Amino acid sequence: MSSRNPLTAEQLLYGYANGVFPMAEGKRGRIYWYAPDPRAIIPIYTYKPQKSLRPFINQKKFDIRFNTCFEQVMHYCAAPRKDDDNTWISEEIIRAYTQLHQMGFAHSVEAFEGQELVGGLYGVALGGAFFGESMFYLKPNASKVAFYYLIEQLKRQAFELLDTQFINDNVERYGAVEVAREEYMLLLEKALLKQTSFL
Repeated sequence: MSSRNPLTAEQLLYGYANGVFPMAEGKRGRIYWYAPDPRAIIPIYTYKPQKSLRPFINQKKFDIRFNTCFEQVMHYCAAPRKDDDNTWISEEIIRAYTQLHQMGFAHSVEAFEGQELVGGLYGVALGGAFFGESMFYLKPNASKVAFYYLIEQLKRQAFELLDTQFINDNVERYGAVEVAREEYMLLLEKALLKQTSFL
């Protein structure tokens, strides 16, 4: 399903609550809405970081912050990857999610080295569900450490669902599994009833 009207924060909230999310495609960045079946999720309470990541966590190599530079994180996530010039994070997407952040629903986890932002991720929190959107790194392991702290925060706040949309090699490293859309919608409905907050 595609949309010609400008993307709004209200549309995002409605979409996530109903199991769909937007991505921009093509040179014009036309917005399409997706509802994958099966859907990829990461079980929050069984996640364990790789052993090789432990030294970076224990030695506090990165200073982890929340929501201090949300839009900057999005711009880094939107940058083309080494093996692909395309991006699904258009300027329209950035504007709408930044508005959602200002409303208190979209959040970023940031890894700093000194005063330099070197990795991070962002997503949307509704009820007890967190919808992970994208991550980036400029220094090795920076995004992995940010993800570790995301999980710790979700546990601390008793979140029930971590949605990661599509399965791929990257999310599989974090323990992602696939569930049928019908099961996903039941998990989402239950999570949305949870009264909690990200921070």
